[in-house]
Amino acid sequence: MQQVEREIGRLREAILSKQDGDGSFRYEMQGSPLADACMIILLRSLELGEEALVAGLARHLLKTQEENGAWKLYRDEPGGNLSATVEAYYALKFAGVDPGQPAMTRACRFIREHGGTEAAGLMTQALLAATGRVPWTNPFHLPLELLLLPASFPVNVFEFSNYARLHMVPIQICADLKYALVVPGTPGLEELHAELPRRSPGLQPDWTPSREVRWLLETIADTVKRLAYLPGRRIHASALRRAEQFMLERIEPDGTLGSYFTATFLMVFALLAVGYPKDHPVVTKAVAGMKRLVWQEDGRFRQQMFTSTIWSTSLASAALQESGLSPEEPCIRKAGEYLLSRQQYQYGDWSLHNPGTEPGGWGFSDINTRIPDVDDTAAALRAIRPLAKRGGAFRQAWNRGLHWLLSMQNDDGGWAAFEKNTDSRLLTHLPVQNAEDALTDPSTADLTGHALELLGDAAGLPSTHPILARGIKWLLEHQKEDGCWYGRWGICHIYGTWSAVSGLTSAGVDPREPALARAAGWLESVQLPDGSFGESCASDIVKQFVALDSGTPSQTAWAVLALLQLHRKSVPAIERAVDALLRKDADRPDAEYPTGGALPGSFYLHYPEYNIVWPLMALCRYRNLVSG
Repeated sequence: MQQVEREIGRLREAILSKQDGDGSFRYEMQGSPLADACMIILLRSLELGEEALVAGLARHLLKTQEENGAWKLYRDEPGGNLSATVEAYYALKFAGVDPGQPAMTRACRFIREHGGTEAAGLMTQALLAATGRVPWTNPFHLPLELLLLPASFPVNVFEFSNYARLHMVPIQICADLKYALVVPGTPGLEELHAELPRRSPGLQPDWTPSREVRWLLETIADTVKRLAYLPGRRIHASALRRAEQFMLERIEPDGTLGSYFTATFLMVFALLAVGYPKDHPVVTKAVAGMKRLVWQEDGRFRQQMFTSTIWSTSLASAALQESGLSPEEPCIRKAGEYLLSRQQYQYGDWSLHNPGTEPGGWGFSDINTRIPDVDDTAAALRAIRPLAKRGGAFRQAWNRGLHWLLSMQNDDGGWAAFEKNTDSRLLTHLPVQNAEDALTDPSTADLTGHALELLGDAAGLPSTHPILARGIKWLLEHQKEDGCWYGRWGICHIYGTWSAVSGLTSAGVDPREPALARAAGWLESVQLPDGSFGESCASDIVKQFVALDSGTPSQTAWAVLALLQLHRKSVPAIERAVDALLRKDADRPDAEYPTGGALPGSFYLHYPEYNIVWPLMALCRYRNLVSG
């Protein structure tokens, strides 16, 4: 136990060392090469100079290249990722890297052998089309007039997930106007054509619509014709103006579109397409907002897709409290005050599917003011709960946030990430790679589990409460036959199973229930020989558990937390996993494996704090259990 106590102390100090003066905890949000590549392409296309930034991002790209010339989204991705490699190669060429260098020739060869630019995904095709390297094709096969249809229409723009429509609208503007920004320094990519022609999984011009989509397109066309308030020939122009207004209405105070880097990148090209000059204040502010997302450390530059400050601060505060720090400690109170300052009081798109509910949730990023989400709200509420017990502003924030979280339960009993009842099955028939993950926002095991954990544990609702009962029912109905659950926003079945187990047990389900006994059996069946737990990002693509060849700190900690909830005593599987957490620290190479989910097959996240906060929570709960 002394070793456990020492590790708890070490992890606690590691977290405390990261707290900023405003009370927040900030960590680099590490993702794919796409962000670095897009920033280089943007700066070069707008002819903004920024040579130091371009050179720094290019160095980072070159550093992360594989020996075979490819770039990967995760370490064990077979061969490499074509889209990421196209993006990195194009950006490096735009940055002035000699295409004759060995690194570039290897990348070129990999791209040609794996289908060329033609086989790259949707976002890659969009950035190539925006700079004139490939022709524009409407990837959604939906008319721009969709934006004119009311929310009562079976499929309207607000049936798409929040993150999908923020990317979809600027893409549709550029595709509609066939806009391309080509400057004297824009490099050609003729050398990247495939050795053997292959069809793109992201853009499919020869796609044959299903019966459901044919009905959808015909209904949109008929409905648009009946828009009595617009003369026929002006309908399209009105749709274009509505698309422009859609973007402008969703710009955050820092200039970014919805706080997403890639959405803002696309918005800049869409604004240029409709006639904005490069030096227009909206454009320059958007660029400034994206530049503020650059993470600088030790002379290195890395472009973040977004910040994770609210999520990181909530997790750090909860972990510190789990380790024994009192809510009266200055670090806990400052973190709580920071979270209070970021609670959202604006009505956003979420209110269209959840009318009559006051704002009160939290978002993921510190620059996000109108896109709250269920996971961050649950995490923030858990972090401020001990402070809320003392009344005052914290109690008011707790009540308002809890009310918002309760109101976001879907009709099916589960919780989704950003909006309520945004899970149109029609959208899954569109020719977009991973359409279900990219375009819809359904209930998930991890979100539902986290909501139930908060409501049953911190809020104290009984399992018989209708809201908890419906959530419990949803989770039990979505358990896989082998006993695990699929988690959407973490990797992946270990994450989902831990989330579901935590939610069910906190909501009052007996750990001896058959469903939870199967969960315990599944977890113990996937434990690695050294006691750790590791799951590949490939699980996110095939929707089946794929073991990683080594364990990660976060996934091992999730398994420990789940097994502690299930067994309520120490068992050999727990002891071996705890030994693995003590034996391996966050400095080893495996610790950089991405265990955060974003877009399956396209984008994954590595949270550096995951290797600290989750092991700290797991070790603290293990210590408390063993010590009684």
